[in-house]
Amino acid sequence: MGEREGRVDSLLDTLYNLSEEKEAFFIIQKMKKLFSVKLSKSKVILVAACLLLAGSGTAYAAHELTKQSVSVSINGKKKHIRTHAKTIGDLLETLDIKTRDEDKITPAKQTKITADMDVVYEAAKPVKLTINGEEKALWSTAKTVGALLDEKDVDVKEHDQIDPAIDTDISKDMKINIEPAFQVTVNDAGKQKKIWTTSTTVADFLKQQKMNIKDEDKIKPALDAKLTKGKADITITRIEKVTDVVEEKIAFDVKKQEDASLEKGIEKVVQKGKEGKLKKHFEVVKENGKEVSRELVKEETAEQSKDKVVAVGTKQSSPKIEKVSASGDSKTVVSRSNESTGKVMTVSSTAYTASCSGCSGHTATGVNLKNNPNAKVIAVDPNVIPLGSKVHVEGYGYAIAADTGSAIKGNKIDVFFPEKSSAYRWGNKTVKIKILN
Repeated sequence: MGEREGRVDSLLDTLYNLSEEKEAFFIIQKMKKLFSVKLSKSKVILVAACLLLAGSGTAYAAHELTKQSVSVSINGKKKHIRTHAKTIGDLLETLDIKTRDEDKITPAKQTKITADMDVVYEAAKPVKLTINGEEKALWSTAKTVGALLDEKDVDVKEHDQIDPAIDTDISKDMKINIEPAFQVTVNDAGKQKKIWTTSTTVADFLKQQKMNIKDEDKIKPALDAKLTKGKADITITRIEKVTDVVEEKIAFDVKKQEDASLEKGIEKVVQKGKEGKLKKHFEVVKENGKEVSRELVKEETAEQSKDKVVAVGTKQSSPKIEKVSASGDSKTVVSRSNESTGKVMTVSSTAYTASCSGCSGHTATGVNLKNNPNAKVIAVDPNVIPLGSKVHVEGYGYAIAADTGSAIKGNKIDVFFPEKSSAYRWGNKTVKIKILN
């Protein structure tokens, strides 16, 4: 009996030692008093087992009570956990999270866990960054492309090309490409300007800048030429092809016809001449607005010229001279004489009109040539041919020496014509004249 009670006491002591809670002590003390009565062997074992289980539950409860309550946000997903971890790093290990130096952990990994602590973990994402053809592998917790570039201290200029755009969200294995911009000097039709670009060829640059280039324009260097920093000068020569229509006058011919009703030596305009019009079409090539070539492509007559018809008298009559009054309302001067008499001279001749430069329209003897367009008058040097002399001029006919001129000196005469075209046709030539009186 005493031996069995000793075994129970020993078992209870063992259970007590296994317990970590005071409550278990009081339970065991009560059990000792209860077991002071006689128990069968099987009952003792059953009671011991129950006490052992009760002690284990109490130990587990005590173990759970020592854990810290922590709020953890993992890549934006938040949850509450209880942990025995001593530091933030230990906590992440218990959660099977393998961290990198680039990961964002708040507070730091070495920070000790405290009750109700908020822990934030953001895993860095792998990104490939290419700058001017050179690729780098990066890890980052940045939210956008712009934030990543700031984080990595990437120097990006205003005109650099960034793909994708700086406000694009970062994703795993994203590829970011940066093409640094450089300046291109463009000489466009003589006007120079500098433009920032990331284009690699002349053609790509012109397309990117939306420059209006025509097929005829000249581009230097060639469209497929490479553009690089320091070698980016482009010259554009603007080519323009236009049609220029030039109108020219067509001179009229003078036709003479004999008229037996007019006395010999008398000429009368039967039909006035009229100049025609000729249109010449030229293809003109201009470079930067300046003409560099001109080619005649066609001619067309816009208006036909009209011949001047002059009646030449053939009627024989006695010599007679009609004076020309200064008033300008007399008849046309007519000179007739016996050509077998008179002094013959060889002179140089020119021609003039009443409206020539410096001309008043009145002769030195007072004849109004504008009112007498058909008058046959020559200007002479009075020292050689006296004023008022009746003369016959080869190719001109009978006339009166009624005018002078500052350039008419010696054996020289100036023949009057009513039209400039006739004066131009007369030109400058040597003729024979005969002084009739």
